[in-house]
Amino acid sequence: MERTGAAAIIIGNEVLTAKVKDENGPHLIQRLRELGIPLVSVETILDDVDAIVDAVSRARRKARYVFTSGGIGPTHDDVTVRAVALALGRPVVRLPEMVSAIQARAGTSPVTPESLRLADAPEGAVLLAQPGMWFPVLTVGDMFLLPGVPQLFRMQLETVLSRLSGTPVHLVNLYFNLGESALAAVLDRVALDMPHVAIGSYPVFDAAMDYRVKVTVEAPERAHVDDAVGRLLAGFPADSLVRRE
Repeated sequence: MERTGAAAIIIGNEVLTAKVKDENGPHLIQRLRELGIPLVSVETILDDVDAIVDAVSRARRKARYVFTSGGIGPTHDDVTVRAVALALGRPVVRLPEMVSAIQARAGTSPVTPESLRLADAPEGAVLLAQPGMWFPVLTVGDMFLLPGVPQLFRMQLETVLSRLSGTPVHLVNLYFNLGESALAAVLDRVALDMPHVAIGSYPVFDAAMDYRVKVTVEAPERAHVDDAVGRLLAGFPADSLVRRE
């Protein structure tokens, strides 16, 4: 099976215990969508080597690009590098260029063994220079090991995305005053006739809203989206459409 799109692995006990709210997963989802790279999965796991190895192995089987968030640093729970190396069947090596960068940043202060952990990487890793930061983006193959701190994650993510390309999709949102049951038959028919167009149906149960169901229609080709929208609207009463966006 051809590997396409991207998979994300959010690593951190603090996320699963609600001590920290994950901001990186939602941001990655939004940015990949804007770029037109489909996201096939997002998984949140513990700071545990075995859990990370399993998650990385699953992600690499189904996605071309794999993004990890968290577990990059000098402390005891920063185990992402070691786990990724195990998943890839590679040893962990110390990168001389990172050792030099750490020493330069320390200046006249002593360089501790713990700080040198930042120079460890899976064998074959490549460093991408990060504008405005001394710490580069760590990549190996089509995996991108990003930090968990949201500000740093966003900066490094942009460095990665500037090197990738995708196919942005065209999206139309339709809002109806009918319930899903009244829309289902037409939605089913158009979705079956046009499998190359993604059609979604999302009901709301808030009386304050001016619609009952939001229908999304999206595809890489604008003409296909317009065709699907035309077929949908032709199947419903004209006064059932609240608005189109």
